[in-house]
Amino acid sequence: MLIKVLGCSGGIGGALRTTAFLVDDDILIDAGTGVGDLSIEQLAAIDHIFVTHSHLDHIACIPFLVDTVCWMRDKPVTVHATAETLQILKDHIFNWKIWPDFSQIPTPDRPFMIFRELMVNVEVDIDGRKITAIPANHVVPAVGYLVDSGESSLLFSGDTTVNQALWDIANSTDNLKYIVIETAFSNKERDLAVVSKHLCPDMLASELANLTKPVEIFISHLKPGEVQLTMSEIEFAAARWMAQMLENGQEFKL
Repeated sequence: MLIKVLGCSGGIGGALRTTAFLVDDDILIDAGTGVGDLSIEQLAAIDHIFVTHSHLDHIACIPFLVDTVCWMRDKPVTVHATAETLQILKDHIFNWKIWPDFSQIPTPDRPFMIFRELMVNVEVDIDGRKITAIPANHVVPAVGYLVDSGESSLLFSGDTTVNQALWDIANSTDNLKYIVIETAFSNKERDLAVVSKHLCPDMLASELANLTKPVEIFISHLKPGEVQLTMSEIEFAAARWMAQMLENGQEFKL
């Protein structure tokens, strides 16, 4: 099982891409702007998209992906998300005003895209690859994901602030190898992090204190223009965990 980072930035510009992870060649976790770097053939191979939440930086490429490859596929793209997130996508994106409703065309009984509701803490098994939505704490309904090959697993926090449930799951997952966790703001913007339900380095350090096992920590969702500052603050506040910055193109083998 191979997870490739297509995007992990809190913004765009130059080589920066927003959140998207490719699992093997047929699953996406989130579909931010990084998906646009895939070839048409790679886009056509995507069968499943697991969405953490409805914010644009995590869903921007879903409409374009489906529109680009729907004619090339013999089955619909399945979009997995919680009931709340699916309803937001239906109401505000696939509503014929912002984008066509591909869950109804070309016909309702043979659509180009289908929605599938996820339940938190309920595992989805796709050909032996286990993906479980885990609780997140954000300004809209949100989840993270635990991705498990059987041999090892990666936990992705999604967008979240203080979240004890994440650490309960991390500590109880025997084969956990990696944690990818957001830190969207530097410490000088702590108030903004709190109100927008993200993390800053000092908050991250407090959260990591809940972790009881050695795993590799990677930081995502860094704001453009503050990457070096935020990472230096993380290195100071959370030195014992030796967290690394997540980078586009990085791969994790599970």
